[in-house]
Amino acid sequence: MTSTDTRVEAEDSGPSGYAAARLRLLQEGARSGPPRRTALADLTDDWLTGLFAAGSQGLRGVSLVAVGGYGRGELSPRSDLDLLLLHDGTESGAVAALADRLWYPVWDLGLDLDHSVRTPAEARKTAADDLKVQLGLLDARHIAGDLGLTAGLRTAVLADWRNQAPKRLPQLQELCAERAERQGELQYLLEPDLKEARGGLRDATALRAVAASWLADAPREGLAEARRRLLDVRDALHLATGRATDRLALQEQDQVAAELGLLDADTLLRQVYEAARVVSYASDVTWREVGRVLRSRAVRPRLRAMLGGGKPVAERSPLAEGVVEQDGEVGLARTARPERDPVLPLRAAAAAAQADLPISLHAVRRMAAAVRPLPTPWPAEARDQLVTLLGSGRPTIEVWEALEAEGLITRLLPDWERVRCRPQRNAVHIWTVDRHLIETAVRASELTRRVGRPDLLLVAALLHDIGKGWPGDHSVAGEIIARDVAARIGFDRVDVAVLATLVRHHLLLIDTATRRDLEDPATVRSVAEAVGSQGTLELLHALTEADALATGPAAWSSWRGSLVADLVKRVSAVLAGDAPEEPEAPAPTAEMERLAIEAYRTGGPVLALRAQTEPLDSDAEPPTAPVDPEPLGVELLIAVPDQPGVLPSVAGVLAMHRLTVRTAELRALDLPDGVDGSVLLLNWRVAAEYGSLPQAARLRADLVRALDGSLDISARLAERDAAYPRRRGVVAPPARVTVAPAASRLATVIEVRAHDAPGLLHRIGRALETARVRVRSMHVSTLGANAVDAFYVTGTKGEPLPGEEAASVARAVEEALRG
Repeated sequence: MTSTDTRVEAEDSGPSGYAAARLRLLQEGARSGPPRRTALADLTDDWLTGLFAAGSQGLRGVSLVAVGGYGRGELSPRSDLDLLLLHDGTESGAVAALADRLWYPVWDLGLDLDHSVRTPAEARKTAADDLKVQLGLLDARHIAGDLGLTAGLRTAVLADWRNQAPKRLPQLQELCAERAERQGELQYLLEPDLKEARGGLRDATALRAVAASWLADAPREGLAEARRRLLDVRDALHLATGRATDRLALQEQDQVAAELGLLDADTLLRQVYEAARVVSYASDVTWREVGRVLRSRAVRPRLRAMLGGGKPVAERSPLAEGVVEQDGEVGLARTARPERDPVLPLRAAAAAAQADLPISLHAVRRMAAAVRPLPTPWPAEARDQLVTLLGSGRPTIEVWEALEAEGLITRLLPDWERVRCRPQRNAVHIWTVDRHLIETAVRASELTRRVGRPDLLLVAALLHDIGKGWPGDHSVAGEIIARDVAARIGFDRVDVAVLATLVRHHLLLIDTATRRDLEDPATVRSVAEAVGSQGTLELLHALTEADALATGPAAWSSWRGSLVADLVKRVSAVLAGDAPEEPEAPAPTAEMERLAIEAYRTGGPVLALRAQTEPLDSDAEPPTAPVDPEPLGVELLIAVPDQPGVLPSVAGVLAMHRLTVRTAELRALDLPDGVDGSVLLLNWRVAAEYGSLPQAARLRADLVRALDGSLDISARLAERDAAYPRRRGVVAPPARVTVAPAASRLATVIEVRAHDAPGLLHRIGRALETARVRVRSMHVSTLGANAVDAFYVTGTKGEPLPGEEAASVARAVEEALRG
């Protein structure tokens, strides 16, 4: 059936015919995007025209007007109909009856309707009082009735908007900023609102309104295509969900991608991010131009009076060779020749970032159109300007985004294309890969005073995740890319090797500090061998902190920082020639002996809680960047007569009391001479999820019940879990349990990667207890919803497990967690 046939069917068959024609149109696989949106608007126009004609016979001075998105002729499958019944005020009763003849059929079909009945004067007054109404009227389009009435309103509304632009545009900008604060930036969100988030459809509409004011205009290159892309995604979202929603939820992204013929959800998100980035950049440039024009208008009368008329000339201040500041922006000097100066983009960017000024759109586009590629390797000036740009702190971000918007970044660093707008499906990461790399450079710029080679730190920060655009381990792929990029930039062979090491091992310190036993010499030696030198260790320490701070609030804390500092101190000693001694069980403190004797005497658990107020390494330099004020935790000492089930019981009781376990050590403590038997001593560090710590007496009472079997911990945790319904979302991947090879000579290290949940340690402890292994210590690391826990286990005689037995224990734990 043709489009004309569909419209005739709608006209002939009334509401039911419109509904059938609408459904048929939405099910046409061959038609999508702008043609479908236009066809749907045309179909709806014809239906409403028929309703209007039937209800307005003999009525004059009335018209039906589409406003907002419908006014632009853009109807998504579940869009609401935004309608204005305009009248001249002469026949109010008849107009009210006509409104009923129009609105009720729309409601009967279950369509969302935003409606109003006004005279032109009322419409203009409402628009003057409500900016959102005025924006909707800017897109007013005649559907039926008195065309002159509609045209008169359109002319008046546009005239009002242009006359009031100096007052209204700042209000619109503030409205956009408030919405961005509430909704976030579309180009970084894993579940973005396509309409309300910054860089979304609302911002695209705002840019149309600015253009209609004749005060300023948005950069048009790519903007229409970006807007079309976002509308296409919203169409597919409506069809996939059957709902009028703008939120691209995780669980619907694969279906939306399939609806659009895309490979997968990541491809979908990347296209959304790219479109949002175009809209956001256009918004930045446009609002900057609006501000410039309004400032110029405010100053111009005074200048004219002072100069006796004539046009004032904007002052130009030199910033660097070929680069000037003019009117609050960085531009090119009149003598600049980008076609002869390949370093000019980096020089201009570095100067802009150092001055904390934006680069003018004209300057960026001129350089993008004319500049020649840099030679390989880069000249020293180009490398120095890149380092200066990266070391400029927060202003680097806006300057980098301006270069990237015009394709200059991928021309300078071709490998950037693979990480550009690449999503990170990890709740810990709050940025796309490319923005995370720039954020890391910004954080690293705050740490440059701590290292001897700040240039290597900044470039390593820029490149540390560059391998995420390739399959496999991103650190391994990144090392190869970093070698190539560093050589191309012009670093010598030694520096290239250092940068490659930093990229290859950028996760080494944080992973080792939070998941391995730092008292084990094998742990410290392995890190020292990977790092190789004191200078590289110093750089890696700073890169680790910058990377974590740039990841998100969950990735860094004073506790994690203190663990990394402790590891760095130990590795530094090894690199200086001080071999770590084989660890010996530390002598029990007087308090430990007291608890052990009391536990033996009473036959039950005894415990003590002691707040930890100092970092693990009190000599370590405190972090220079602000960190999440996460408490260092509380030391929990528990002594229990040696018996089965201690680990799962303690872990379960702590979970019941909402205590998070940071680190844990377990060892058998021989009692003083003359006393037969042994006591298990648990030295754990814990922190309250929220609120204050429970009283020691309550913990002990529940632990007694857990050990004698009268407290069903598993049931209690299951009840609590059931009381808090889980949020709809993607299903967490299954737990994975592995044996870490050559991690320790003293024990076998079982590493558990699982979705974090209350009672996880309790379940792991039960599985290890069932496997009849002893847990010597455990190291807990939780990032967002992901737990990565390492358990140092031995056989019953304290020896590492043979290979087959270790693998069998790992499989048993994995099965227990999946069950």
